[in-house]
Amino acid sequence: MTDTMFVKDAAKRWNISERRVSTLCREGRISGAKKQGKSWLIPVDAKKPADGRVKSGRYKKAARPVNLPLPIGISDYRLASSEYYYIDKTMMIKEFIDERPMVSLFTRPRRFGKTLNMDMLRTFFEKTDEDTSVYFRDKKIWACGQKYRDYQGKYPVIFVTFKDIKFNTWEETFNAIKDVFSKEAARHMELQSSEKCNEYEQKAFEKLLSGDVNEVELSGALLNLSSMLHKHHGTAPIIIIDEYDIPIQQGHTKNYYDKVILFMRNLFSGGLKDNRHLSYGFLTGILRVAKESIFSGLNNLTIHSVLDNKYSSYFGFTSDEVKEMAKYYGVPDKYNEICEWYDGYRFGNTEIFNPWSVINYFSNGCEPRAFWQATGSNDIIGEIISEADKEIYEKLTSLVNGETITTYIDTGVIYPQIKNNPSTIYSFLLVTGYLKVLKTTPAFNGDFMCEVSLPNREISMVYHKEILQKLNNIIPQPAAISIQEAIFSGDKEKLQRQIQTLLTQSVSSFDTAGENFYHGFMLGLCALLGGSFISSNRESGDGRYDIQLKPTRKNLPGILIELKAEKNCTEEQLKMLSKKALQQIIDKKYDVELTAAGVETIYKYGVAFSGKKVEITVG
Repeated sequence: MTDTMFVKDAAKRWNISERRVSTLCREGRISGAKKQGKSWLIPVDAKKPADGRVKSGRYKKAARPVNLPLPIGISDYRLASSEYYYIDKTMMIKEFIDERPMVSLFTRPRRFGKTLNMDMLRTFFEKTDEDTSVYFRDKKIWACGQKYRDYQGKYPVIFVTFKDIKFNTWEETFNAIKDVFSKEAARHMELQSSEKCNEYEQKAFEKLLSGDVNEVELSGALLNLSSMLHKHHGTAPIIIIDEYDIPIQQGHTKNYYDKVILFMRNLFSGGLKDNRHLSYGFLTGILRVAKESIFSGLNNLTIHSVLDNKYSSYFGFTSDEVKEMAKYYGVPDKYNEICEWYDGYRFGNTEIFNPWSVINYFSNGCEPRAFWQATGSNDIIGEIISEADKEIYEKLTSLVNGETITTYIDTGVIYPQIKNNPSTIYSFLLVTGYLKVLKTTPAFNGDFMCEVSLPNREISMVYHKEILQKLNNIIPQPAAISIQEAIFSGDKEKLQRQIQTLLTQSVSSFDTAGENFYHGFMLGLCALLGGSFISSNRESGDGRYDIQLKPTRKNLPGILIELKAEKNCTEEQLKMLSKKALQQIIDKKYDVELTAAGVETIYKYGVAFSGKKVEITVG
């Protein structure tokens, strides 16, 4: 039909995305547009409808009275940048073009925008039939000048993500990786009949496309695809590998580590090491696993970890970005609360907010919660904690108490060494987002001595739930349930009996522990309880209480716990010590915060320890 055109033709003519043209058709805003099958047919003389948008990508108030939606779980750059509230991270592209490292590895915690940024790079650099410049013309990178615009849409791109490859066996994992590469091959169907590729290459491509490949053939997929794309397009491709370490972590947890390491080593070696068919490579992950020889001999690899300054502001939100976001959604007064809950990370020298939690905070009506705790697996951390000794336990509890510790940090943590060296927990906690660095001192072999602490209130809650509750060798679940019943019923005798039993049976190596240990011990018990927000060492009344449990439901009581510990106490001395602890709660008016919150019933516990003995006074 000569008097009609397709969506892609209208998109080019009007200089907007095909997605936008389809939306305008569905909304009936293009006169004469009709749907034929799955396609829209548009009159060739149709006029581009005014959509009320301005160059910044936001809508004029007259055309769009409501705010843009929040991009919860959106990792598609085109969608996020055109239909949702998007924080512009495109200057990452400029920084890369200025330096042009051959292969870059970015390690960041989960849900800090790694996949979205990699899709941004793909959309910017990839050569496609669509004019993808429309997704960048209102962004910061476009204002940087023609030098940077010339890179847009110039490269074929190989993009694979391993973020969903979490299986129990190597066979399932291998099949999943085959499927990932089969789908990526399908994005490059121009290779199927390319006259510039020989018959052998096209047969290999057909096998990859069908998924009919063995381990040896699949390990050469990056090299073969990059070679064919180079020949066909005359330009060497960019290779992007997102969440490269997910199958490796899974292999360690599920006991097929050696197999997945061997495969990954061969895959990356072919695609990234001395590959003349490679323009640039990008990888993301949580851990830098370079010491495991996955990148053996890869001397063109540049690593950007949470301790490095370069690219530090592009993963997560900066303070200025959060302030602007709060202003946009009409709640600038909430900034301090957002800081308390979701700020506190430091990547290099940049202050960073958790982007997943900030977005969910706004989406949840600005009600603060620990949104991040259920976004991934912590099996490795649980494994380390199961091997924890007294020193590690005391350091963990001191962190929960708001203290800082100084520890050796190896950002290239090695999975097989976990059980042999449980102190690697601090390195894991840092790179996975459970710690922040306050001060860094270079050590040796490129590693560091770091002063670390918990980043914010959210992580303190996550720490309680996901870290301390894994200390089951010290605090078994049945005992925790009995203690919960006793605490919330004010049953002093039952509570004292349960804690006494726990001390006697489970804490033989802590006979000479001080108040810091007992504080962590009780905090660990409370961390296993449901129905309350737990806080520790916070100001209330005329002082700072040890532990407070603020109920989340009206039928539950509030709990205040004050701890005392002395060595070699007699039974009478221990009773007096517990009474002293209770009196401190009363005298210092620690119940002010709970009373102000409308909590009707408040149990106050004075808890005294001496070795394995405990005495409790309740008020």
